[in-house]
Amino acid sequence: MKKTYFPLALIIVVVAMFGCDKLKTARKTLPRIAIAGLAIESSTFSPALTHEEAFHAKVGDDIFSSYDFLATDSIDYKRAKWFPILIGRALPGGIVTREAYESLMNKMLEGLKKNLPYDGLFFDIHGAMSVVGLDDPEGDMIVRIRQVVGKETIISTSMDLHGNVSWRLAQHSDLITCYRMAPHEDAVQSDKRAVDNLLSRLESDKGKPPYKAYIPVPILLPGEKTSTRVDPGKSLYAKVAPAAAQPGVIDAAIWIGYAWADEPRNHAVVMVTGDDKGAVTNTAEKLAESFWNVRNDFEFIAPVAPLKESLDMAVASKKHPFMISDMGDNPTAGGAGDVTYTLQEILSRPEFKSEKGPSLIYASIPGPELVESAIKAGVGGKVDEHAGAAIDNRYAPPVRLAGVVKSIQHGDVHAETEVVVQIGSVQVIVTKKRKPYHKEIDFTRLGLNPRKTDIVVVKLGYLVPELYDMRADWVMALTPGGVDQDLQRLPFKRIVRPMFPFDKEMANPDLTAKLVPSSDE
Repeated sequence: MKKTYFPLALIIVVVAMFGCDKLKTARKTLPRIAIAGLAIESSTFSPALTHEEAFHAKVGDDIFSSYDFLATDSIDYKRAKWFPILIGRALPGGIVTREAYESLMNKMLEGLKKNLPYDGLFFDIHGAMSVVGLDDPEGDMIVRIRQVVGKETIISTSMDLHGNVSWRLAQHSDLITCYRMAPHEDAVQSDKRAVDNLLSRLESDKGKPPYKAYIPVPILLPGEKTSTRVDPGKSLYAKVAPAAAQPGVIDAAIWIGYAWADEPRNHAVVMVTGDDKGAVTNTAEKLAESFWNVRNDFEFIAPVAPLKESLDMAVASKKHPFMISDMGDNPTAGGAGDVTYTLQEILSRPEFKSEKGPSLIYASIPGPELVESAIKAGVGGKVDEHAGAAIDNRYAPPVRLAGVVKSIQHGDVHAETEVVVQIGSVQVIVTKKRKPYHKEIDFTRLGLNPRKTDIVVVKLGYLVPELYDMRADWVMALTPGGVDQDLQRLPFKRIVRPMFPFDKEMANPDLTAKLVPSSDE
């Protein structure tokens, strides 16, 4: 009997060893993952147009510079074979020309065709792009990508919480997530989460999650009212991470949506993905209900006032620097960036006519002709030229700036050339191309010291962390522009109604989770 069983035991051991070797070999085969996407916030209420060069598109290995967690010595980099195709990120602005979109898409799709097949694709987008003659560009983008990579590829989508999730974007995304903080201090962590979720599903052979719950929430609010620094945004978004950590759930996300584009997809959305149908649907419904229940509690994150009152407050204040957000033309939300309404008002006030008046920095206004004149005059020279209102002149004409050149700097990736012109006690930053100013170094490299300036006016909405930490006091001015914070003043025609806050007395909506079909279907 022993002689009979010994060979059989030996065979079992050999087969087991052979099986282990095969398993080890399989584990050595790294998944093939592509990286692609285009990102911009586009205001359809701005007359500006966004062209291809604004995206500063990166291709090939240059893309890795955008992701610290995919450095060549990183753990995630070593978990896959990567195929970086094309990533384009533009400053928020006006609607994207169809030519720009098609050109970038053709380059992306041709790049994807070269290295087929892919096990996965990291789809890095914002979610609020508008394109001339095209609804839901991100939905169009992912459908065209699917046509190239096929149904088997797992697509993991990473987005800004101010993006929009259409039904077709949800269907063709197998995994999807977005930021959980506004300001977006967790942008890198969110991108990494999207990549880690993708890698985990591939490495575990679990593949595409069977359940994706989708709930449109009829709320459309600006980011300046929904910051996660304060309640109710803070408490609402604090529920997201615990929700995503539940057994049977892969990820949970709440999109505020983008308030300054007039398309049917512009509204809030809750999505939850996972393997447990009950956990996925129940979690989505609880998050959506929590969002709806606090809709009336959202307020501006700082005091707001008309421009004149904002300036009155700043001049009278003993707290310095007193910051004013020129919100209506905020280039980080999609404003044209060249509305002169605020600057005209500042320069017309008697307090700032003399150099001995309250010191004020204005950041910024595009004026390529003035920049050229300043370069010719040199630092210390005088200029007398108009700036601004070349694109958006609906609220004020170009502003005349007659003053002394205090600084000239070249080489900024957005502005290209920056000039500081002093007029009375006001120092105006004039740029060749529009640029938002949200870091201290943006000012100090121009010889300006915002910490020791009485008043700092920036074309922003909520202050980003560096300026927020620097402020002694702050007011958000309700100025006009393509991203006007008074949404009721904007001519919406295509958003789905009823919608809060446009229809404040609307009935409670149906917040039942809808299961999105798999991208295989």
